[in-house]
Amino acid sequence: MAISIVFEQVDFTYSPGTPFEVPVLKGIDLEIPQGKVTAIIGHTGSGKSTLIQHLNVLLKPTRGKLIVDGRVITSESKDKNLKALRKKIGVVFQFPESQLFEETVLKDVMFGPQNFGVSKEEAERIARDMLSLVGIDEELFERSPFDLSGGQMRRVAIAGVLALQPEVLILDEPTAGLDPLGQITMLEMFMQLQKDYHLSLVLVTHQMDDVAKYADNVVVLENGQIVKQGTPSEVFSDPEWLREKQLGLPQTLAFIDLLDDKIPEDLMKKIKQSPLTVEQLAEILIDINHQQNDWEASANE
Repeated sequence: MAISIVFEQVDFTYSPGTPFEVPVLKGIDLEIPQGKVTAIIGHTGSGKSTLIQHLNVLLKPTRGKLIVDGRVITSESKDKNLKALRKKIGVVFQFPESQLFEETVLKDVMFGPQNFGVSKEEAERIARDMLSLVGIDEELFERSPFDLSGGQMRRVAIAGVLALQPEVLILDEPTAGLDPLGQITMLEMFMQLQKDYHLSLVLVTHQMDDVAKYADNVVVLENGQIVKQGTPSEVFSDPEWLREKQLGLPQTLAFIDLLDDKIPEDLMKKIKQSPLTVEQLAEILIDINHQQNDWEASANE
């Protein structure tokens, strides 16, 4: 089972006690469900990036405490004691390919395990396994990562994160810059990894369709505070609230929202669920069509 991560009344302020202090997180109470997919959403400046830097202990709370795998982390915790925790929590940042630096693909993926004390032989075995896992052909292992396509470079960078064999995987806008097919392929790969390795996966994204399709749990941030959390169905149940928070709707819900002005109100009230997938939307449209035909037939009698 993946490690546990719990925030208890966490505040974080940049440059505290100076004229330049900026409070970013305020009173965060949050538990990341183990072995599940948690999406963190919110408009730009809501505190998402600062929150995920706490998840992998790059930042420590200014006030409150963070409990990671049973370890209590406060503002007083020493950095040198946190290295082992960081190995368990992998982060795939936006454009992870920008972090590549070694002369060959294989050496780049080997770097992380070796940095944590793994032998060269074992690091190579792990690197080969992870590169194969993300779909990089063995014939590319001795190539420079900078000679690869953009999509291949990103997969190599992801293999480097996976080579540390994390129990929690944090994805910060992982499909940024990819075409629609590339976005789908990349996310499906992550979700398969999550299932195969029972990872806790944290997805930071502006793509509400991805949240609706993949997340088990959704956390909404605004001005450094959690303003809502729950299942996708619960969080997306109030379109007007989402608009107020400057958040979009999944396309399926946006489509249903458009039908409000075109379908008789008594028919819309009979819709029992908000569709989060295309399949659910299709079922609802078929249901609306049947009910509208019945309604029109009864009106003509």
